[in-house]
Amino acid sequence: MESERRFFKAPEGSFFLFGPRGTGKTTWLRQTYPQALYLDLLQPDLARELAARPERLRDMVAAARIDPPVVIDEVQRVPELLNVVHASMEEDKRRRFILTGSSARKLHRGGVDLLAGRAVVRTMHPFMAGELRQFSLPAALACGLLPLVVSAPDPKDVLRAYASLYLDQEVRQEGWTRNLGAFARFLEAISFSQASVLSVANVARECQVERKTVAAYIEILEDLLLSFRVPVFTRRAKRATIQHAKFFFFDVGVYRSLRPHGPLDHPEVIEGAALEGLVGQHLRAWTAYRNADAALFFWRTPSGTEVDFVLYGPAGFWAIEVKNSARVRPEDLTGLKTFGQDYPDAERALLYRGARRERRDGIWILPVEQFLKRLDPSGGMGFEA
Repeated sequence: MESERRFFKAPEGSFFLFGPRGTGKTTWLRQTYPQALYLDLLQPDLARELAARPERLRDMVAAARIDPPVVIDEVQRVPELLNVVHASMEEDKRRRFILTGSSARKLHRGGVDLLAGRAVVRTMHPFMAGELRQFSLPAALACGLLPLVVSAPDPKDVLRAYASLYLDQEVRQEGWTRNLGAFARFLEAISFSQASVLSVANVARECQVERKTVAAYIEILEDLLLSFRVPVFTRRAKRATIQHAKFFFFDVGVYRSLRPHGPLDHPEVIEGAALEGLVGQHLRAWTAYRNADAALFFWRTPSGTEVDFVLYGPAGFWAIEVKNSARVRPEDLTGLKTFGQDYPDAERALLYRGARRERRDGIWILPVEQFLKRLDPSGGMGFEA
């Protein structure tokens, strides 16, 4: 597959680039910095050498040209290198480092301070629809938008192996859990929480694991950047809201690969959670690539009145509802109307599977595929585009 453009923009100085496996970090770096010194810590011999003698990095850097950056791939595998990187940056202000990782857990666990703020932190996400020359909503809902998967001859085969990759290479090797069977049951159980308010107790009951163990497993998922939680929007609340966050896998294809299905499962339930997750991962990438000038929330009252996503910050104020339907019923607008009563300054939109754009009662009704294709971090939300 030809390389696709990415919305990600690198900062000028040194930076960390985090992102799950397969999001295209290395591909983007090699295309952007072809002359860089690359140190790939997934190579066992190099990782062993630098783990045994981290100071060897100083010799490698000294022998490299100053102009191109030094790229250290999967830096969490040898976190001691950050001390050498820090010293090298202090000794030569011209030297630029780019440090990638698919897990921040080992760095945090080792007490590493991420270079004391001398390198900013950025994240890379799965493809956004606007980054692709050809975007198909049904294909994205079925297989997700991980570059690793999109470029594969058989995307579903790659997805089936993706969870195993993390289980074997990250969870097992790092010894984060001794019971891989329980962790595998947990992955299946928590897939039912996609796009739902997270109940740790319910997940624990489903996978027959203690509640505190499930809470630790969720932390592992988040530290591996495989999932995220969306908190409740409570700013200047005029009515009571619930307290628990919503849960999402970082990519809808990973969710679909983990979610079991059978005769008792309703396809529209799985598809609805997939569509909301796809919109959620786009909004999350949009905020990240804008350097977080807006934060992602959802809104729900104890009575169940809900808005799927709320974006709030210097960039603007938006409320978005997602419906996996080709028709919009009057009751589908209830949550947005109620939110508008409390927050009249918010721009509101309902995304659906139909083809017609319209504006009803001050609410934009937009085809979801069209919305995703037009969503660009360099602009606004694009309701009126």
